[in-house]
Amino acid sequence: MAGMSTRDVAEASGYSVQQVRDLEQQGVLPPAARRDNGYRSFSGAHVRSLRAYRDLAFAVGPAEARRVMRDLRALPLADGAALVASAHAGLNRERERELAARRGLETVRAEEESDVEADDADRMTITQLAHAVGVRPSALRFWEAEGLVEPDRIVTRAGTARSYGLAAIREARIVAALREGGYRVPEVREVITAIRELGDVSRSLAALDARLDAIARRTIALLRAGTLVAEIVEPA
Repeated sequence: MAGMSTRDVAEASGYSVQQVRDLEQQGVLPPAARRDNGYRSFSGAHVRSLRAYRDLAFAVGPAEARRVMRDLRALPLADGAALVASAHAGLNRERERELAARRGLETVRAEEESDVEADDADRMTITQLAHAVGVRPSALRFWEAEGLVEPDRIVTRAGTARSYGLAAIREARIVAALREGGYRVPEVREVITAIRELGDVSRSLAALDARLDAIARRTIALLRAGTLVAEIVEPA
């Protein structure tokens, strides 16, 4: 497949002629040889690089894929292999984060289905709830300030105190599960808002399932790229 033109490579890889030129300039492709007339001369290795880049870009994003493709050609074998392994590890961390969040939501839904009507005996103080979900009371106060948990206020001899009913307890458990799974506050707020609007966790579970499916597709794309990338890291 040596001596391929830019158009030949474009047709074989599914990219446009201009994209092939751009990706060569960005270092995704090794520099093409030049013919006597000055035109580029590509090979099968360039086609394989473009196919690897396509799957890498889907798996880890275009910017990261460009960096990986550039670095693979400059790094020693061990470092190049570690770079590819880190992409797999990153996707696995994303998957574990989503699964942790899903387990938390499933727990809350199971409790929701089995709960009897709540009364005052089910309420918790901030200290009790912090202990129950495994965080400091300051975390609960922060979550309240961010609109993630909404406790009631009760009058005591010392003034007012936070009182967490069943709804607030559930929200705290969801927030704790999502934060443990690596979710940022704005992302947690989206989940809590959806649950408050719908009255259950079904929408959030569906969203998590969609994200898990997306991670699975990205993982498969990364596996497809693996064989092609291996030829770049350790050419025959």
